[in-house]
Amino acid sequence: MLGFSLRFLRLLAGLTLYGFADALMIRAGIGVDPWTVFAQGWSHVTGWGIGLLTNVIGLLVLLLWIPLRQRPGIGTLVNVLWVGPAIELGLWLVPEQTSLPMQVLVFAAGLILLAVASGIYIGARMGPGPRDGLMTGIHSRTGWPIWVGRTGVEGSVLLIGWLLGGNVGVGTVVFAALIGPLCSVTLPLLAPSVAAARTGRVRARAGMGGAGAAGDVGSAVAGAVGPAAAGSAPR
Repeated sequence: MLGFSLRFLRLLAGLTLYGFADALMIRAGIGVDPWTVFAQGWSHVTGWGIGLLTNVIGLLVLLLWIPLRQRPGIGTLVNVLWVGPAIELGLWLVPEQTSLPMQVLVFAAGLILLAVASGIYIGARMGPGPRDGLMTGIHSRTGWPIWVGRTGVEGSVLLIGWLLGGNVGVGTVVFAALIGPLCSVTLPLLAPSVAAARTGRVRARAGMGGAGAAGDVGSAVAGAVGPAAAGSAPR
């Protein structure tokens, strides 16, 4: 029971930091990740807060697990409920940045914090985020490499969010380029057992010579920490 309680507290801490990291990148105003672009776009349309929309979008994504026959864990449900309020808390605490040096500094702090937060909450081993489960579900049902499904889904939400007024900018590109490498550092440090298991599965697939093994090397990180392929973070 104590072990479960500690893991649950770790989950909450990681998701809180994750939401705060999202808020920092939003306040930087130079571009955000695809799912946050999507939430921002719908915020312009509905007038709802980004945190609330993050929760609503997470719930809708979770419903897509049903036809994909995915089973959520406790961490999945907490993720849907907790990240949104954490984003709103961060937005309340951190003012919008207007000078370029501060925008760059705040964005960098948010990106690094997000990588750290990912390692913390993934290390709790209490279930994937709703978006990650969607990607693995698509992979399981279709046989497509995870990076293919993720690129298609996140490319779509990025486009829709941008058309609705979401903030696509240089930060979006930087996020796509750096989140995978950063998380590949934080995951072994903060969730070594998860990282070792992922690495073992990738090596097994590569040794079998299966189709898409090279793409799935990236998706091993993608499933746990957010892929470089589509610039996503685990959520």
